Amino acid sequence: MSGHTWFLLGVLVAAVALLVTLINSRLRLHPFVALLVVSLIAGLAAGEPLTKIAKSIETGAGDILGNVGVTLALGTMLGRLLADSGATDRIATAVVERSTPRTLPWLMALAAFVIGIPMFFEVGLIVLLPLVFSVAERLRQTGAAGASSYTLLATPTIAALATLHGMVPPHPGPLTAVSGLHADLGKTIVVGFACAVPTVILAGPVFGRWLSARLSIQPDQALVAQFTHGAGGADAGRAMAGAGVPAGAGEPETARSAVPTGTAIVSILVPVALMLLRTLAEIALPDKNPVRSVAVLLGEPVIAMLAGFLFALFALALLRGRPGEVVRRSVSDSLKPVVGILLIIGGGGAFNEVLQDSGISHAVGSAAGRLKISVLVLAWLLALLLSASTGSATVGIVSSTGIVAPLLAHSGSWYTAMVVVAIGAGSIGLNYVNHAGFWLVKESFGMTMGQATKLHTTVQTLVSVLGLAALGILSIFV
Repeated sequence: MSGHTWFLLGVLVAAVALLVTLINSRLRLHPFVALLVVSLIAGLAAGEPLTKIAKSIETGAGDILGNVGVTLALGTMLGRLLADSGATDRIATAVVERSTPRTLPWLMALAAFVIGIPMFFEVGLIVLLPLVFSVAERLRQTGAAGASSYTLLATPTIAALATLHGMVPPHPGPLTAVSGLHADLGKTIVVGFACAVPTVILAGPVFGRWLSARLSIQPDQALVAQFTHGAGGADAGRAMAGAGVPAGAGEPETARSAVPTGTAIVSILVPVALMLLRTLAEIALPDKNPVRSVAVLLGEPVIAMLAGFLFALFALALLRGRPGEVVRRSVSDSLKPVVGILLIIGGGGAFNEVLQDSGISHAVGSAAGRLKISVLVLAWLLALLLSASTGSATVGIVSSTGIVAPLLAHSGSWYTAMVVVAIGAGSIGLNYVNHAGFWLVKESFGMTMGQATKLHTTVQTLVSVLGLAALGILSIFV
């Protein structure tokens, strides 16, 4: 490698170290400010033209806020409607009634596994947060979990969403690699699920049980109140009794009117169904088919979440007699706790754009491409490093696909499918400070940088490594 490539890699390492220092040192800079400062310094150090650095910061922040930010705002308002109506209580009650504190992480992993099929990681987490908070708060108040209830339930949720995000078509990420490598979609889905199931089990409920006894987290009370309203009610007491918890534990003074469980579930699944419908339409219908065009529009994350919010607005609020002004005031208040999260996500987008525009991301890919290893491992490593350096699993998938495609000219269809999954697994790992998902998880669960690294970064990297290990075992038989 050239000396300039080594220099850019050094800039990347120094930038990450500086970011962590600014946030955790005595300065205690807000992560949003720290991200902007480090973005500016990294651009200058890497030699990006002075006239382009500000544009990179603006473009990066704007793009990520236009994508994740709007969806997050809609998801937050949807979460408030679910909480105000008692819908999350109904769902949490139904889950707890049919489980014990030991089986709850498995049910949470299953729910995230299903929801994660069509959804990007951030969107899936937004949809699941009200359920995670409601169940975790009940377990915390009663002590039934025997450990950190939030860690116990957040771990399998993150593991399942991350696994589906990267490893299993028809999710848009791995579907991009399928197209780029001309892989067989059916075989790739088989390989993806074969690797995803054991990965989710080990990185989710199993690891979560171990980690919950060693890492205690507690989200901000404003978010807890917003999503749970105390996580109680008469139904909560009955549900806890069914799970082996003393009757009456965790009940507030008053209970909200019951929302039908079916209506509550449908309110959450509306955006999920629309995104899944889009994916199926893109696979099954030709490009110019009008049905496909409508499905693609409705399945865009922003449109799907807007549809979910409007459905919940009418089904859970207006049609149940809640005054429109009261609903509007409640929905407006729901955005206040997430303003900081939105700014931090925007700062992460700015950092990502500077890394790409300055050539640092290209240097990472160039360094990895010179390693003489098997295509399967090379594909995983390229996606891992490119995703880590750009802050985007999608960028890692697209870039590494282009690098390894010429190496698969004479490979069989099953091996090509395995390479697709390897790329997806690699794109999940080392999810750290330049990923929007890292900040979303950190701020949603009120974690410090160290706690977020131990939980989010560790879980996603574990998913990545376990995915590669599953592929290694599978390659013996294929």
